[in-house]
Amino acid sequence: MTSKKKLGKHTAAFTSLPKIVGHAAVTGEKEGEGPLGKYFDYVSKDPYFNQSTWEKAESEMQATAFKLALEKAKLTSNDVDRLYAGDLLNQCVSSSLAHKEDTIPYIGLYGACSTMAESLSLAAMAVDGGYAEITGAITSSHFCSAEKQYRMPLEYGGQRPPCAQWTVTGSGCLILSKDGEGPVVCASVTGEIVDAGIKDANNMGAAMAPAAYSTLSALFAETGTSPQNYDLIVTGDLGKVGSEILSDLFFEDGLDLGNVYNDCGMMIFAPGQDTHSGGSGCGCSAAVLSGYILNQMKLGIYRRVIFAGTGALHSPISINQGASIPGICHAVIIADKKESAI
Repeated sequence: MTSKKKLGKHTAAFTSLPKIVGHAAVTGEKEGEGPLGKYFDYVSKDPYFNQSTWEKAESEMQATAFKLALEKAKLTSNDVDRLYAGDLLNQCVSSSLAHKEDTIPYIGLYGACSTMAESLSLAAMAVDGGYAEITGAITSSHFCSAEKQYRMPLEYGGQRPPCAQWTVTGSGCLILSKDGEGPVVCASVTGEIVDAGIKDANNMGAAMAPAAYSTLSALFAETGTSPQNYDLIVTGDLGKVGSEILSDLFFEDGLDLGNVYNDCGMMIFAPGQDTHSGGSGCGCSAAVLSGYILNQMKLGIYRRVIFAGTGALHSPISINQGASIPGICHAVIIADKKESAI
């Protein structure tokens, strides 16, 4: 593998190959009933997670994912040098309340639904750069807390259009280390903000797809790879509408993503679960990565994966003021150690 860390404007290659030594996914009941339910570490039948509010429930969910990931890594919170955490709520309050007792140097992040890829990218950079030996990357979302903040309280009973996505109640956590065993993070690709002019908050897949196209195009160009070099290319989370747009954009370039491409929002729910265009939220890609993809990698089913988190950078205020919804996409390349060369 090249010792050169900067492969272009967007891509950073990791020479020390940070290892994912622990990972865990915690979800709600609806997610547990989906196709990937058996891969999640803990599924709660109580949407409140034994708390008094939706927001506190999300904090409890994230704290549980962190605890389980540490246990699987055979570590404690005292071993963690940096924690990179984020969620969808104002001021990332679910994350800060989840970890206020942990006494870990903490970096709060917001990348909307791209936050899992963002946190993983930065956690890997810290390890590869020698600034930390062990880091944590964690995100979460909760259907009820997100609906309350971004759209309308559940009591209103509003109807969602077919292009809308269902915010996943879930959290995923990854523990990275410079030593140990597990899949390795080979590179990260930092995306640019791309504004396609979409103003409909119920059509986030269309708003985010051009950003995913931009980031994945940069990844292929700067690493000299193509879709055929990967066992899985997964976005998170464009849903049905956004996934089709992304595939069409690449098809216009003469590049077929083929059977290696999938989307976390399409994977986490079954068609009969009435989620319209699929899943969304920070917890969607986090749970799919932490619960399903990494376990498949450990079994040797996937050896080389692109995990591309996509986010819609809007707020209730910006939408009410008629602003468009910019998109962002950050990607990481994760591989079996034997397949780690860029």
